[in-house]
Amino acid sequence: MRYRALIVAFLALCLGILTACSEGPATAADREQLTYDEILGTGLANKCPQISEFTRGTIPIEPNKSYRVSDLCLEPQEYFVKEEPKTKRQEAEFIPGKLLTRATTTLEQITGTITVDENGVLTLKEEDGIDFQPITVQVPGGEQFPFFFTIKSLEGRTEPGFTSINSSVDFEGQFKVPSYRGAGFLDPKGRGVYTGYDTAVALPASGDEAEYSRANVKETTAGVGKISLQVTKVDGETGEIAGVFESVQPSDTDLGARDAVDVKVRGIFYARVTPEA
Repeated sequence: MRYRALIVAFLALCLGILTACSEGPATAADREQLTYDEILGTGLANKCPQISEFTRGTIPIEPNKSYRVSDLCLEPQEYFVKEEPKTKRQEAEFIPGKLLTRATTTLEQITGTITVDENGVLTLKEEDGIDFQPITVQVPGGEQFPFFFTIKSLEGRTEPGFTSINSSVDFEGQFKVPSYRGAGFLDPKGRGVYTGYDTAVALPASGDEAEYSRANVKETTAGVGKISLQVTKVDGETGEIAGVFESVQPSDTDLGARDAVDVKVRGIFYARVTPEA
């Protein structure tokens, strides 16, 4: 009887291990078949779709024609903040940052176009979609850097000579980075761009002095970022492309109260490409 109980316990353990191994985590590729309750709390809503690792097809393109880009999705995976050198002999370098924002960092449902000129240069232009996310990262030492992750008005180009979209395509270009805060935002001392107090120092007469004016005079200044989208996988039958990206953009300036620092973001992307009618 004792051996029988041990055998039953051993079989139950084996069955549990096999069940756990067979139930792999759901991926973004099959989330369209899931309900809201099945996705809630799993993090799938923050992941881009994926295509097979072994896909190495091509999408033929023709000169002087335009192609529609849909479902463009960028999923950040690594964050770096540019640290100024502590001595003159050192050079500024990017140090890894820890993500503090919850699972709302992915850009998705972005649309745009790809045009081809007579020299085989592909131009990707972003038009619309969920193309921004406020994110905060923390570097070793505890300092936090909020920034506006975006690819608004992206215009990226490739080298000449392409007759198809393949795994050698690399879009490089610039995009606009709006102010992290809007003009109606009030800081903890009640100062804003078009509303709030003019100054928040103890002596109002000193509010215009250079020491305080930068924090008192708010401004929503837009910045410029740059990005590289490297295509690594192409499915010619479905028109799907996927790859990796790296972008560098300025951080928040607290409405002009402090200097921006460069933030580097690395991750993966996905999109669909179809000929325009």
